[in-house]
Amino acid sequence: MGKTLLIVESPAKSKTIKKYLGTNYTVRATMGHIRDLPKSSMGVDFENDFEPSYLTIRGKGDVMKELKKEVKASDKVILATDPDREGEAISWHIMQALNLPEKTTSRVVFNEITKDAVKAAIKEPRNIDYDLVNAQQARRLLDRIVGYSISPLLWRKVKKGLSAGRVQSVATKLICDREDEIIAFEPKEYWSIEASLTNPPSKKKFTAKFYGNKKDKIVPENEQQTINIINALKGAEYKVTEVKKTSKNRPPLPPFITSTLQQEAANKFGYTSTRTMMIAQQLYEGVEIKSIGAVGLITYMRTDSVRIADEAISSVRKYIMGRWGKEYMPISPRIFKNKKNAQDAHEAIRPSLPELVPENIKDSLSSEQFKIYKLIWDRFVASQMSSAELDITSVTISAADYIFKVSGSSIVFPGFTTIYEEVSDNKEKSQPLPPINENDVLNLKELTPKKHFTQPPARYTEASLIKTLEELGIGRPSTYAPTVSTIVARKYVLKDKKQLYPTELGIAVNDLMKDNFAQIVDVEFTANMETKLDEVEEGKLEWKKILRDFYPPFKKELEQADKKIEHVKLSLEESDVTCELCGRKMVYRDGRFGRFLACPGFPSCKNTKPIIEETGVNCPKCGGSIVIRRSRKGIRYFGCNNNPECDFMSWDEPTNEKCPVCGNMLLNRSIKGRILKNNKICLNKDCEYNKQKRSKKKADENE
Repeated sequence: MGKTLLIVESPAKSKTIKKYLGTNYTVRATMGHIRDLPKSSMGVDFENDFEPSYLTIRGKGDVMKELKKEVKASDKVILATDPDREGEAISWHIMQALNLPEKTTSRVVFNEITKDAVKAAIKEPRNIDYDLVNAQQARRLLDRIVGYSISPLLWRKVKKGLSAGRVQSVATKLICDREDEIIAFEPKEYWSIEASLTNPPSKKKFTAKFYGNKKDKIVPENEQQTINIINALKGAEYKVTEVKKTSKNRPPLPPFITSTLQQEAANKFGYTSTRTMMIAQQLYEGVEIKSIGAVGLITYMRTDSVRIADEAISSVRKYIMGRWGKEYMPISPRIFKNKKNAQDAHEAIRPSLPELVPENIKDSLSSEQFKIYKLIWDRFVASQMSSAELDITSVTISAADYIFKVSGSSIVFPGFTTIYEEVSDNKEKSQPLPPINENDVLNLKELTPKKHFTQPPARYTEASLIKTLEELGIGRPSTYAPTVSTIVARKYVLKDKKQLYPTELGIAVNDLMKDNFAQIVDVEFTANMETKLDEVEEGKLEWKKILRDFYPPFKKELEQADKKIEHVKLSLEESDVTCELCGRKMVYRDGRFGRFLACPGFPSCKNTKPIIEETGVNCPKCGGSIVIRRSRKGIRYFGCNNNPECDFMSWDEPTNEKCPVCGNMLLNRSIKGRILKNNKICLNKDCEYNKQKRSKKKADENE
């Protein structure tokens, strides 16, 4: 057998695959894309039917040199980049850049990187799938045409450094539209009445809610209506008129797809979509597991399909039977239905080897890897388990001419909830009820009226925005994370306590886009474009036809916009800080290292200041205020406001708590800027308290 060169994108993937193949195989990584459109120009020849001009990416010269050397020394080349449009395009670019003949070049894909999967894939090579390549090229050129056409316009008319993109513009519009809804929202008053009751035999207190009269539901609209109802209830007998008992089966959710994994990781751990995908990529490409070696722990993490391979279902059913018994396993495997626009090219995200229980390999994973792996493992195993069984009791209580209602539930059989509960369900917690029967007369302990106001729609979080983009058909699994990170990085959107707010800049750019490029920010148009890209992938549509149909009307819009738009002047957000040099109120500006205060009199007054964030903690050295500062690299630290007179500084977060051993200040430990709230240490490094904490941590790790 001759020598075979296998090319992947990632060194981690290369390392994992290498151990499964014999000495006749050489595995090399491209470190991502090796060719792309040029950065300095459009790179699209409009006169020659949108022919793209691809160049070797700067810095990839040594990689190309090494690959060419290996190609010469090999009899056969296998391209094994990721199993999606992007991966297929990378393989095609490698073939083009290295002048590889198709006869001796083959393409293989790994949905999971395990020994069996790698060897099976090697036995089933195929040719490059040009439908996948062309779908990627169509997306890339569309995004380049939109970005490189509108961005210079924004530079000229609004502010330098701005950008526009097909999907990011729609995402920004969604956030701006939601803010408009919140601003326009007019709260309406309404009241509720709660009755605190006991059933004499048990004396256990529970709360029933006012429902209405015996005919209709009533929601009191003001205080007077509420007082009238309460007055009518004075001296009333609270009698149980109906007790309805029902059983409910709650089935498990399907295993994760890209969007649901990102949403759940955000809800459970506060992870950004980019962070979640980075960790998932590590798990897919391979992690060094003690006694096993490098192994890919999960299947490919960019997917919108909930399909599961038969072998995986068989494997997990055996595991469920062995660990929990037959009552926890449904008679037949669960088959989940894909959404209408799902591609189904890959399986759902699942553990590649379900027998690798998270807790058993915890010491081989970083804390982040463990959290994401356990999340994926738990959800997958739960998806093939029995439904949870609940008993639900609904009680109707009459008092005078009115009705109160209360319901309670109890778990009869936990089923899949033994290992997995979704955090994002937002299910109202049900109160346990004492034994209640029809005709029971209850004791009223208290009647509580409460005033409420209707609430505006909630601002998007990263998780809810991704969910909305998916539901609207905007973008695909590979685009959700970069879309959100781009609009935050461009400062079109500000993230505060998980909520996404449009900035003044974002609103200005969105208004400009709506007024001049209606199609680009139109949800339906963008979703239809995604459908067309899918049709290219399926071989149903010629890729350049999308560009031919899109460009002429877009070019016309662009020319009209350039003539119509005058310079957009952004009003600067004023602070309450006075410039000590000229007396003006300083304004907030965005800079390379984040927000800062600047004098609006620039250039005549060039005064700037960092934004001071108070911690509410006094300096242990001088008694001054400890404030949050930023290093030149933008990393948060804590310092005294009396600087330079006082040199107190800490990467860990100061608190007002005192050390129980020496009385010094306690700090919340910080790792790479992330505050660990439940991990306190003493300011005095030599304090016995810190030694005790270290000893306890070591003992916990050894257990």
